[in-house]
Amino acid sequence: MKIVRTDMELEVPLVDKTLVEWGHDLVLLPDGISEEELCKELEDCYLLLMCYTPITGKVIDSAPLLKGIVKYGVGIDAIEIPAAHKRGIPVVNIPEYAEETVAEGAFALLIALVKKIPLLQTTMREDGWAWPTAQWLGSDIAGKTLGIIGCGKIGSSMARMAGDGFSANVIGYDPYKSREELSEKRITKYDDLHSLLNESDFVSLHVALDDNSKNIIGKDEFAEMKPSAILINSARGALVDEMALLEALETQQIAGAGLDVFSQEPLNRMDHPLKKLYEMENVLLFPHLTFYTNEAMERLERETLERCKEIIDGTEVTIKSNDPRLQMK
Repeated sequence: MKIVRTDMELEVPLVDKTLVEWGHDLVLLPDGISEEELCKELEDCYLLLMCYTPITGKVIDSAPLLKGIVKYGVGIDAIEIPAAHKRGIPVVNIPEYAEETVAEGAFALLIALVKKIPLLQTTMREDGWAWPTAQWLGSDIAGKTLGIIGCGKIGSSMARMAGDGFSANVIGYDPYKSREELSEKRITKYDDLHSLLNESDFVSLHVALDDNSKNIIGKDEFAEMKPSAILINSARGALVDEMALLEALETQQIAGAGLDVFSQEPLNRMDHPLKKLYEMENVLLFPHLTFYTNEAMERLERETLERCKEIIDGTEVTIKSNDPRLQMK
């Protein structure tokens, strides 16, 4: 059986080794492969593993033998799922492998920014020391308000770290969670996003990307945020109107941002629409790696192989995600 795995730059050695040991023909394709090249490779492909590469309807239609698509990760916005389901092709992701991991990464971005760790580290390397002058004044997290947008498992973990661990006040916006559900997690529910933004010292995004959440933070939302506010995004780049974010940072409408995700990846210094971010001292950039730990990758590879085996064997595919887009009608 021919199996194609895109985004070969993300190393999953156990997955690759096991699929070959099972006797399959594994083809690895790089990030950035063209739609035309991908279509050609899928002409005789039975199983597709992808992470970031867009899987369009045209790509799916080019694969007459395709039996399943496995997203070895969480986000499914790059897959044209209705085109797959129309042909009875299951699409599955691995939603639980890095819930605590990503929350830890998001919280690390927050701590680094409020304590000005990146700037101080640069100064220490270049100058050898930094005296306690006003430019190095950081902020406490204790006693501040963290606003969480999207209070699922990752958002709830972030809330626990901030509330139980750092004595922050945690408020949350999530239309799909009841006041009682959030209260059990020590999150005060806000029904109005702008009210949450207006009261938050820090804002962290943990919502899935879909048509309803795209650009959930834009020009109007930045206008509601405190000038001292910090935005953390470890979910999806397109949750934010990134041009509005650039403007908010340049005009000091907000104090800073910690970004692990971008609408167009990878980021680069040459011709990327967000290249100005590299020059901003109030921005901490991370290369979409808050998920990337030994433990999380072990869980990801193990569960990816479980889903692959189900598709190869023709048994029912386990869908752990609650996202209704993955349910075949």
